[in-house]
Amino acid sequence: MVAALVASAIVVIALLWEAATPLFERLSQRIRAARQARAEGIPAYDPGRERRAEQRARELLRSCVNDEEWEMYSDLGFLRMWGGQAGGPEAGWDLGGAPYAYLIYPHKPIIAYLPQTGQLLNEYCVVFPDETKPFGSVRLPDSDDVLAKWMGIKGDEERLITSANLHLPGRQVDPRKVARDLWRLRQWERSRLERAARVASDSVES
Repeated sequence: MVAALVASAIVVIALLWEAATPLFERLSQRIRAARQARAEGIPAYDPGRERRAEQRARELLRSCVNDEEWEMYSDLGFLRMWGGQAGGPEAGWDLGGAPYAYLIYPHKPIIAYLPQTGQLLNEYCVVFPDETKPFGSVRLPDSDDVLAKWMGIKGDEERLITSANLHLPGRQVDPRKVARDLWRLRQWERSRLERAARVASDSVES
């Protein structure tokens, strides 16, 4: 009986050791990397770096976009930009003069759509890697990613759209989510107009 219990304990310990070995290896790698960084004068990794980077990115975004766009992003988590090309973002569109727009999400494709009908047109995938040293990553802070897309469309819409990976709607972003966001955008715009009207009315009365 005792021998069986000892054998079982040995098996359990062996299994636990095998499961814990990868964790110990990763921890050891982190410790070695931190020691090397200190030896090279590189500041150690700060867990709050992403949070501070996002805060700086939000401040930069706020300084670039207009008040409506900033409120939209703050309240809804995305931006709507009007398209600037007469014939649409790519040759072959027959919009009949109808305006089109984009939805810009953090780390998701740019969505082109028709505001009048809500029809989704295309997804445009663009990536802006974070090359900040020494802890750069494949992702910019959310607000920096939105700002990069905003600046790309604002500065050279045609170049950004033609260089992006083009996909049909629904490839990466669920069309049902986009439909809900467009509904949220309409409600947000209606509420914003009503609030502005009340402020104007109060100013007249006073």
